[in-house]
Amino acid sequence: MDPHLLRTYVTVARLASFSAAARELGYTQSAVSQHIAALEQDLGAALLTRRPVAPTPAGARLMEHAGPLLLRLDAARAEVMRMAAAPEQGLTLATTPTALTRRTAEALPPAGVTLSVLPRDEIPAAVATGAVDLGLVDGLAAPNDPLRLPDVAPLTARGVGQEPVAVLLPEGHPLARRTGLRLGDLVYARWIDAPDTGLPLAQLRAANGTAGFRPALRYDGTDLRTLAALAAAGHGLTLLPRAAAAEVPGAVAVPLTAPRVVHRTELLHAGTLRGPAAALAAQLDVRA
Repeated sequence: MDPHLLRTYVTVARLASFSAAARELGYTQSAVSQHIAALEQDLGAALLTRRPVAPTPAGARLMEHAGPLLLRLDAARAEVMRMAAAPEQGLTLATTPTALTRRTAEALPPAGVTLSVLPRDEIPAAVATGAVDLGLVDGLAAPNDPLRLPDVAPLTARGVGQEPVAVLLPEGHPLARRTGLRLGDLVYARWIDAPDTGLPLAQLRAANGTAGFRPALRYDGTDLRTLAALAAAGHGLTLLPRAAAAEVPGAVAVPLTAPRVVHRTELLHAGTLRGPAAALAAQLDVRA
């Protein structure tokens, strides 16, 4: 299966338009049609309906395979190019809002750093494809257990640190005076769904082994101050690393006592680290 044809198919299916795909890819519309026809002939199945443009059942199944396949190809290309290239003097780092701790920030080089705050799910792919040199990812885990990361490509994940977690709630909340909270007692509380800022609700469900944790409000940004302000204003609870939850005006951070989970941070990289990336890993006591 020709990856060029597969990329054309994915673009047409995503945009639901042959002409829009042609503009995005820089092809003529006729060339896009020929690509789709060639792929359908190769696979012996119709992949798209034409009016409207939409995947057939076979095409929908191909879309499920296409993303990981193309990502693996991009990752392989990026790794080979990195091996052949001269070491870069700069450093590009992608992180979630809660993964970059003060310790990590202090370990960054004094110059030549490009830092991007990205959604959790995008960081492994950014590292795999060479868009960034390193990625910092975080989440809930049992003490000393690794994070469960998507299998996007061969990546190396090394633990950087772990810390307790706390529930952030308004000062006037009935539970604000507690010395500790059990996650199981908060299943039916009002929660803020902030998957790219706080610890995702899906991780809370997995840690508690139950459903629930329904959101009262969804926040799609990556600014911790905004999330903390929403929690302090009573729009819902959120779970944060203890350091990030401390000293939020109008809010109280109550330690989570059960289940026994921690906020874990890991450093991701592809291939062998060199230059500033290797130096940062060494500063963080991460095996390069």
